[in-house]
Amino acid sequence: MKNFDKNVQPDGAEDEEMTVELDLDDGSHVVCAVITILECQKKDYIVLLPLDENGENNDGEVWFYRYSEDKDDVNAEPVLDYIEDDDEYELVADAFDEYLDNAEFDEFMDE
Repeated sequence: MKNFDKNVQPDGAEDEEMTVELDLDDGSHVVCAVITILECQKKDYIVLLPLDENGENNDGEVWFYRYSEDKDDVNAEPVLDYIEDDDEYELVADAFDEYLDNAEFDEFMDE
């Protein structure tokens, strides 16, 4: 559930989209775009946007996971963990809402 791949945009643009390939409990695989990594109460969380086979997301659903890296091994893959606690999940959802609000404000200010 933790294969990280960088995909270069097919049109050759310099922008790179970081993706994660997740192995789900049912044996299926899904590719997700990495939206951001948030810090909330001194823990890191990753926000993922699941993509269909065409690389698109039509429902806007995002997934939250606890995120950690091995600071001693730069080659180790990051670890994603489920958030099972409802209160912890709500804290992360609120932090993501704040992230979106700030992103919209920054975009508005750039115009």
